[in-house]
Amino acid sequence: METKPAWSFSSIKTFDQCPKKYYHVKVAKDYEENFETEAILYGNEFHKAAEDYVGGTVDKLDPRFDYAKTVLDKLLSMKGEKLCEYRMGLTENLEPCDFFAKNVWYRGIADLIILDREAGIAKVLDYKTGKSARYADKGQLELMALCVFKHFPEVKTVKGGLLFVVCNAFVKDTYTIDKQSELWQKWLSAYGILEKAYANDVWNPRPTGLCKAHCIVTECPHNGKR
Repeated sequence: METKPAWSFSSIKTFDQCPKKYYHVKVAKDYEENFETEAILYGNEFHKAAEDYVGGTVDKLDPRFDYAKTVLDKLLSMKGEKLCEYRMGLTENLEPCDFFAKNVWYRGIADLIILDREAGIAKVLDYKTGKSARYADKGQLELMALCVFKHFPEVKTVKGGLLFVVCNAFVKDTYTIDKQSELWQKWLSAYGILEKAYANDVWNPRPTGLCKAHCIVTECPHNGKR
């Protein structure tokens, strides 16, 4: 069986979308995702600008992103410690660990955590630069909340939000520590399916309407670029 890398929200989503693509990108590593697209580069630049501004590294926001200044200023004004691009790891026993620890099992990065230790509340924000919030997936917020509960045991409530800065939308949810077992059951079940794929070395394609024009795995029979 292949050695399983630490998983993340994005990797479990890739597997869920298509096990064959996951295999080629994460296991065989004979194909690489293109992270140099205009949209991805723009998103990375916004994230860095927001990190520097909210984190206090700079006094002024990059003028290219002035459209988001009002909402970022609102985040700045909120009570609590600001943790930007905060990396968290968990072991297989769901114990908190360093992001790069040898026994890390899950990895997640929160764009922003606003930590109010006294109140036992954390706000977890993820910036999105897409043009629509129509297909927003709150699974990312669930996993971040679960990580926060482990890394900051004084936190009993996590208020999560996907902040779509370009289309001015906010997708939010609230998570309480008493529900963490229920949430973990869901994600451990999803991970179990991935684990079986590694154990059996079976990576069947899962064709969708995006295969022909968008998938990078050109050897797949469902790819239209062959």
